[in-house]
Amino acid sequence: MKKLFYLLVLASLVAVLSACGSGEEQQNNSADNESGEKTASLYDQVMEKGVLTVGTEGTYAPFTFHNAEDKLTGYDVEVIREVANRMGVDVEFMETKWDSMFAGLNSKRFDLIANQVGINEERKANYDFSVPYTYSSAVVVTPKDNESIDSFDDLKGKKSAQSLTSNFEEIAKENGAEIVSIKGLAQSIELLKQGRADVTVNDRLAVLDYIQQQGSEQIKIAAKQDDASKTAFAFNKGNEELVNAVDKQLKAMKEDGTLAKIAKEWFGEDVSSK
Repeated sequence: MKKLFYLLVLASLVAVLSACGSGEEQQNNSADNESGEKTASLYDQVMEKGVLTVGTEGTYAPFTFHNAEDKLTGYDVEVIREVANRMGVDVEFMETKWDSMFAGLNSKRFDLIANQVGINEERKANYDFSVPYTYSSAVVVTPKDNESIDSFDDLKGKKSAQSLTSNFEEIAKENGAEIVSIKGLAQSIELLKQGRADVTVNDRLAVLDYIQQQGSEQIKIAAKQDDASKTAFAFNKGNEELVNAVDKQLKAMKEDGTLAKIAKEWFGEDVSSK
């Protein structure tokens, strides 16, 4: 009887050990499959598909918007088109509202953002960036015939047409200007033309776009701030190979003058460098 009991216990133990061994083997096999299946990098996926997917607003002239023929165009759009062309791939634009832009990138709806994304420390903690393709800074705009203002120091005591609570209003005030309240750049320039304001401080790109559209017969950029903000294409972290591929083409475009040519088409001067 005891012998039978011991045989039953031994059989049960062997069964249990076999089951455990089988379970461990399945787990090991599963782990091997997971580790063995190497996921293609985003760069490899882009090159294999032949398509670079780009998030952009499509409503933010002159950077990304639809022209009279309803074609998506703009400075950012044409820059990334040229980058993709040099990479040998097509571009698929995913038009997205700015408020949802980074959520779209996070969810991998697109490979990168081309929408005048400013580089700052907070964003750099969460995203990777290409080399900059746009530089901008605050500028002082005066009437064309004004010869007394050629620096920010000359704003002291001058009437400066500014939108209230803007960064540019703060810059004008810090330099001693008397603020004349307005609603936007177009109105501020009208006040300059009418002689109701001496200057306005605004973004260089916005002013250059205005001049491109309206002409510079009556106004000029009299001074430019040394500190420049930079914008670049934004990527999810962990896609260094794609970032490097885009950087390679942007650098080549800078070297051969293509990037400057695109910038001049949209702004009348090269905004791709400081």
